[in-house]
Parts: sequence; C-alpha cells; structure tokens
Amino acid sequence: MMTQTKVIDDKFLSRLESAALYMRANMQGWFGGNHPTRSYGSTVEFADYQEYALGDDIRRIDWNLFSRFEKYFIKLYVDERQMHTQIFLDCSASMQKPDAGKALYAMRLAAALGFLSVQNMDRTSIRLIKGERAEDLCGVVTGKNAFFRGVGKLDSLVFEGSSDLEKAIVNCPSVGTNNGLTVLISDFMTESNWKKAVSYLLYQKRQVLLVQVLSPEDVDPFFNGRTRLIDFEAQDPLDERNIKLKITRANLKAYREALEDFIGDIKHFCAAREVDFFSVVSDEPIEKLLFDRMLKIGTVK
Repeated sequence: MMTQTKVIDDKFLSRLESAALYMRANMQGWFGGNHPTRSYGSTVEFADYQEYALGDDIRRIDWNLFSRFEKYFIKLYVDERQMHTQIFLDCSASMQKPDAGKALYAMRLAAALGFLSVQNMDRTSIRLIKGERAEDLCGVVTGKNAFFRGVGKLDSLVFEGSSDLEKAIVNCPSVGTNNGLTVLISDFMTESNWKKAVSYLLYQKRQVLLVQVLSPEDVDPFFNGRTRLIDFEAQDPLDERNIKLKITRANLKAYREALEDFIGDIKHFCAAREVDFFSVVSDEPIEKLLFDRMLKIGTVK
C-alpha cells in the first residue's frame, strides 16, 4: 500500500504511473534528473558532434569520422537535469464553499501534479496561499515516501479568508531561477493582482502553469428572484461585498457573459506570455484534464 488519504489513494495514483510533467529544454536544474536540456552532458543519449579542441576528453573522439575526414570530432551527449516543481494552492474561502467539491478537486490536482513530478525524480514542493503568505506544506521533497507524508496533511487543510496571490508569491523566499515549473491552482476570483505574480515568475525564468478551478455553481448559478449574495471571503455580514439583488434572466445572462470575458482575459494574458492555462469545472474528472487537455498541448507527456 503506497498511500490512503481523503485526497489521494492507490487507485488514483496507479493511473498516473505512466505520465510525467514536461519541462522546456532550455532550463537549468540540478544534476541527476530526467529532463533533457539544450546543453551537453554525460548521458548515454547521443546529441551531436563537435570538432575536437585542446582539453576535450579524447575518449569521446569518433575514430570512424577521423578515418573519413582526417579530423578529430568528439561525440556530444544529452544533458539531463533535475527540476523543481512548485505548486501554489489558493486556500481562500471562495475555493471551499458552498461545498467541498471545488477544494477537494484543487487538492487532488495539486497532489496529482506533485506525484508526476516526484516520480520523474524532480524536487517538489506544495505551498499553501493563505492571506499574504505562502506556507510550505512539507518542504522540498525528492522521494515518494516524503511526498506521501506531506500530501497526507492536505486532509486537514482548511480553506478560509482571502488570499493575496501577488504578495504570497512575490514574497516567497525560494521560487528559484530558471530551474523548473511553477503551478498556480486557484479560481482567480480575487482582488489581488495575480498577473504581477505571474510576471514575477516569468522574470525569474520559471515555466508557469495556471489552473482555474470553478464549481458547477460558478459556471451555471441557479439563483432566482430576490436573493442575498454573501461573499464567502467577507468577515462581516455588513461587508459591502454582500449585496441584495433581484436576480432575473437578464442578470444570469450578464453574469455568464462576464464570466466568459473573465476567463477570456486570463487566456489572452497567458497566451501572450507562453503560459499554459486551463479552466476546469470541479465535476470534470481530473484524468480528463491530465490525459486529454494537458496531453494535447504537451504539459503532460
């Protein structure tokens, strides 16, 4: 038995065994991983030839080429590196209520992406965005046993309050530079400037993946007539974000159009910066997201 928690179990993980997260080849990580880079190293996979120069390893000279061209050429091999996958999970109240489906989906997705990273011999960390802070769930782990111990802590995770995605990520002391993938899982229904956080990660030469998790109610609200709308991140019943409204068909149509524009703005922002983005509803199987949508564009291979 590998693990058994509310968030993940053996049956779920067994479906992930054959997959891995894709990292762009121009990144520089630590030695000893499985990600090919554009630099040359000492693996057994041949990459190219280079004319011999003083100081090169004479053991790499290709004598067959010397017999043909009477010049010394050495063989170059693919370099493979270990990357750092950082997963930031928005733990605000809007991710939890009115039911646990949205939060559970976000936690299971974070665990799934973390597992894909760990099994590919990468360093992995899950960071919980609470207010203006990003708390480490289990530190940086490199093996499955340590990863499972950390993921088990998600079972007791509480989603509450609001999250400042910008400050939590920008003030995080160890996002790294040019050495891996940063995943941000959120509904992005926040007043914080998450775009600045993404721009900061790109400045640090991180590969970035955004996943927007919405509930069926977010996509297709069922309200009708006179309703009091409560912002789950509001601390006071008299908070101005709580409003009384008579909801009509016109209101619902306007809401759906606004949501479509909201998602479209995220897509446009990400496309202009080569950031991968997925918007998913929590009743969609995670396997469909991983092995259909992410596989098609190469995020998962």
